[in-house]
Amino acid sequence: MIIAVGDVATAPTGAIDLALRLGPHHPSSHGLIRLRVSLDGDRIASAQPLIGHVHRGAEKLFEARDYRQILGLANRHDWHGAFASEVGVALAVEQLIGMSVPERATWLRTTMYELNRMLSHLAFVIPVAYPDPHLASASPASQARDGIQAVMEQATGGRLHFMANQVGGLKADVDPAWATNVKQAIDLAGQTLPHLQSVLFDRLGPQLTGLGVLSASTVADFGVSGVAAHATGVDLDLRRSSPYLAYSELSSVLTPVLRSDGDALARYECLFEHLTLSIALIDACLPHLDELNGAPVNVKLPKVLRAPEGSTYVSTEGPLGTSGYYLVSRGKAMPWRLKMRTASFNNAQALSQVIPGCTIDDLVPLLQSMVYVIGDIDK
Repeated sequence: MIIAVGDVATAPTGAIDLALRLGPHHPSSHGLIRLRVSLDGDRIASAQPLIGHVHRGAEKLFEARDYRQILGLANRHDWHGAFASEVGVALAVEQLIGMSVPERATWLRTTMYELNRMLSHLAFVIPVAYPDPHLASASPASQARDGIQAVMEQATGGRLHFMANQVGGLKADVDPAWATNVKQAIDLAGQTLPHLQSVLFDRLGPQLTGLGVLSASTVADFGVSGVAAHATGVDLDLRRSSPYLAYSELSSVLTPVLRSDGDALARYECLFEHLTLSIALIDACLPHLDELNGAPVNVKLPKVLRAPEGSTYVSTEGPLGTSGYYLVSRGKAMPWRLKMRTASFNNAQALSQVIPGCTIDDLVPLLQSMVYVIGDIDK
């Protein structure tokens, strides 16, 4: 990612604005975020995110695809949380139609949702702990992430854009040995997390402390969600407050993940705790998958799938935060409108509040701690 500090131009006072390119530094690339900042020496006095450079156009494309095809688009704006995005769109269509999903499909979706959450969180944490790509790829944490990636690939056939969901469930069931492989993958991940956390905090802990502090009022004003909100003490997790999938049956496992400092260090602490929570949730899902082994994972769909006239709204707790899907149907085979509320859009707006006061040297670590994906901003 490239951070542009200012635009090359002549100010009214005759001073010159400089374009300073910093990066790439962030796992949400590819894409581009520009920050127009004013400097007082090496300290940033003000910052304004300049977005709109990627032009994904996902919402408009939804209007030209039928209900079977839109799931192939749903996973592209947040490439680290592709499965979670598929589920959100599928839930919206199923709710509007009034369709029930088989129980095994619900538990499989929940398991893969949390596996995808782990992939997303580790994609943000590993490059920060190991800035050297060669060290990162050889690290135990990367090997553990590869294990999670392998079980997702085994279940879906995909590594990035999984395209495993369909309206009414999943396209196909998993291999009988899949649950065993998942257990091995999450156990390995759990063993590596303390070392990964130690490496990251030993390298950056003092610099992260007190950096980029978010307040609870700023979270409310800008609609910040996910890890950035939890690090300020805002207890907003839709898996508990508005359960979907199988989360209502996992309430005893779903403990709050909260910190109060609101700084970059607190955000990383929350990320690590969410990884531990995802492991516990997946572990709790596996016995249900064993009980439902061989049960159906989808419903038979008509050749042409239509949703009745009307609208619905579904929100989920994605890896980046609150994701919302507002679906409007005119009774045809394609959505009339599918509007997405993406977590990254709101989280990125809050940069204007957390960056001022930090130095240029602190800018990259601060941005690394803010969980966003560029395509999720420019959806």
